[in-house]
Amino acid sequence: MKHKGIIFDMDGTLWDSAENVAASWNLAISELGLKREPITKEDMYHVMGKTMDVIADILFPDFENKYEVLDYCGKRENEYLEEHGGMIYPGVKETLEKLQKEYGLYIVSNCQIGYIEAFLHYYGLEQYFKDTLCYGENKLQKGDNIALMAKRNKLDAAVYVGDIQADYEASCHAGTAFIHAAYGFGKINDIVPEMERFSDLPDILDKVDGFR
Repeated sequence: MKHKGIIFDMDGTLWDSAENVAASWNLAISELGLKREPITKEDMYHVMGKTMDVIADILFPDFENKYEVLDYCGKRENEYLEEHGGMIYPGVKETLEKLQKEYGLYIVSNCQIGYIEAFLHYYGLEQYFKDTLCYGENKLQKGDNIALMAKRNKLDAAVYVGDIQADYEASCHAGTAFIHAAYGFGKINDIVPEMERFSDLPDILDKVDGFR
């Protein structure tokens, strides 16, 4: 029997946390006594999908200790999201419940340690996912972590579900199929299967090699 796995991106695919992430970062910066224009959710949309070191370079270019500031922002973010959550997309929980009966479900994200856990805990989704992996754990690029996820879970067929071009490129690097979450934050410069709603995913899988 083939082991088939669906590996999910986070932001723009499972939820939109930009507004509460911005709020938590502004809180962290204030607690550190630093001066910066308030971070907006639009700022967060601009950097979502990038690795944490790149985000520090973009948002904190004038801070000498920008990586330490980023680490503190990440910790406060996790705490804030565990308490306040974000905007989960319609149909996520119901669709995950349906999918887990047939497929292994996984998450790979370019986030810090604790971010995925905050999402899962707030919405009570821990039971749906067999494994998770993030940039903060090993500092690997997303494509390498997608490949690692597929390898360590012995997946015979894997598809990555994401919303931006970088997600698609990461899936190509990893050698997995790709499904575009078209309701998310970006477009894909290629013809790929795409879903307009998260609940479309079970039907879209019929168009993916190895999942038919």
